[in-house]
This record gives sequence, C-alpha cells and structure tokens, in this order.
Amino acid sequence: MNDVIVLDDLYPLQKDLDEDIAKRHNVSYESTKDKRLLALLVEFGEFANETRCFKYWSLKPMSEKEVVLDEYADGMHFFLSLGIPLGVTSLKKELVKKDIDPATAILEVYQEAAKLHEDYSASQYEKAFGMYLDLLPLFGFSGMEAKEAYLKKLKVNHTRQENKY
Repeated sequence: MNDVIVLDDLYPLQKDLDEDIAKRHNVSYESTKDKRLLALLVEFGEFANETRCFKYWSLKPMSEKEVVLDEYADGMHFFLSLGIPLGVTSLKKELVKKDIDPATAILEVYQEAAKLHEDYSASQYEKAFGMYLDLLPLFGFSGMEAKEAYLKKLKVNHTRQENKY
C-alpha cells in the first residue's frame, strides 16, 4: 500500500502564520497572490537544486535529507497558503511513486503550478499540489517526513516574523 498524507491539520497552522504576516506587513491574500505563486516557483528551484537531479554534469549526490526536506517544506508553505483563499481546508493524497525521471517530474509540477497564474481554482490547485506531493516517494521521502519538516520550518518562520525578518 502506498503512503497517504493528510494535510488537514496544516491548513489552520498556515493560516495563523499568514495572518501574522498580513498584520505585520499590511498585506492580504489578494495583494500577495502573484508573489506567493512566484515564491512557490522559486522554492521549487531551490528544492530541485538540492536534489541535484538535473545536474548531469556532476557526480555529487543529492544534498543531505534534512536539507532537501527543508526546501520541500518551503514549497509546502506556499502551496498551503495559496489554497486557503480558495477555500481549501482539507487535502488527503495517496502518494504514488511514478516511474519517471526526477527532473521531468519536477518540470511537470512546475508547469502545473505555473498554470495557477491563469487558472487560480481549487481544481488546478489540487492537481498541482497533488503532483508536488507525489515527488516525495520519488526522492525516497514519506508523507510523515514532509509534515515533520513543514512543522519544523513553521517554527522557524514564526521566529523570523517575531525577529522582523
């Protein structure tokens, strides 16, 4: 049986962080939608860089698991944040390990996430986020490891806000 990840408990935590940021920086979901989407795409790039899956010219292995998961968790933050104004408060996904080149898989997620710029809908969001979650088994990570990395980064992000990051 495949790993199942349930993110229902993360949406309220992300909403709390988003509300704290909104108050501190006088912004809203609407005024930051494009910036949050661009941040998500940038985080994909940082995640890909740590996996090194596209670096055909190098023999260096993937970065340490904790580093890769930290970058993955950053993407989770922005995905969750983008789902909240769409009314998404629940997401359960059976993680499917596909037989696909990791670089190709990341490009496909990138494409689906970028479509949110033109089609900011719950269905497109769930499709893109689901594909992002399916990257976990491809790189040997579990849903639990991703959630733990998210919670660890959440603490860091709250501390950053308190310290005027």
